[in-house]
Amino acid sequence: MSTQQLDQILPADREGTVDFDGSKTWYRITGDLDSPMVPLVVAHGGPGCTHDYLLRLTALARSGRPVIHYDQIGNGRSSHLPQADPSYWTADLFVAELENLLAGLGIGAAYHLLGQSWGGMLGAEFAVRRPAGLQRLIIADSPASMPLWSVAAAALRAELPTEVDQTLREHEEAGTTDSAEYLRAMQVFYDRHVCRVVPNPPEVAASFAAIEDDPTVYHTMNGPSEFHVVGSLKSWTVVDRLPRITVPTLIISGRYDEATPVAVQPFFDLIPDSRWRVFAESSHMPHVEETERYLAVVEAFLDGAEPDGENPA
Repeated sequence: MSTQQLDQILPADREGTVDFDGSKTWYRITGDLDSPMVPLVVAHGGPGCTHDYLLRLTALARSGRPVIHYDQIGNGRSSHLPQADPSYWTADLFVAELENLLAGLGIGAAYHLLGQSWGGMLGAEFAVRRPAGLQRLIIADSPASMPLWSVAAAALRAELPTEVDQTLREHEEAGTTDSAEYLRAMQVFYDRHVCRVVPNPPEVAASFAAIEDDPTVYHTMNGPSEFHVVGSLKSWTVVDRLPRITVPTLIISGRYDEATPVAVQPFFDLIPDSRWRVFAESSHMPHVEETERYLAVVEAFLDGAEPDGENPA
């Protein structure tokens, strides 16, 4: 890890767990919750990923704002439940876990929420319920519905080398998506549309490794890859409920993002107080691919200013 990367990832000031549904949710706090600044809660993607790949957001604590990362149940340092019935893993479960975390940390009266990928879907699910205390919402690299995500994935797959897409399809049809050949072909897509920093930075690699170590949640809710969605979320949508979100909302995506404009557009069209910033050199992880600009955009928004850049036409 370079000196610059080390500077961007600040050490935790506090770690711990809160009890939830007979399990434990692990959290990490950078900064002091007694700060007068409203804390930022960061929800990771997947479902089934971990907080690690989002650790560069700890740099936002330099201004005095507490930044809270956590591992959603079933993942990372939180309780793992590989034997749970597949029906256990639902969006409502993770909304309830987030509500429980806010209460457990005593910050339910005032907080901001940033969700990346699935975390942004979770953030939207949470915000449509108009929870008390939510001040500002950031939806980063997320689709407003999984059917739209699948439309986006199909378009991006059509741009892959013919032999790569053929390999993917052959293994998907045969049910052999755990084969080394499928994984190599999958990586071609990932290097284009998930993280264009290759090799992936250590914190990103750590999250991918965690999914591989325990894919329970990811395989149950999503499927074997980012673009082959066959899990329980395949028909999920929040589109019809988006007008219920009343807090200021920042939408983020990358030019090469697997969350293409067709999947992101409903957030911008239907959330009343929204603005959308596209990162020209990024795919699905602009917080890694254009870190400095990303932090500046997020910090400006959390401070109540309009972040640099225009809404897409």
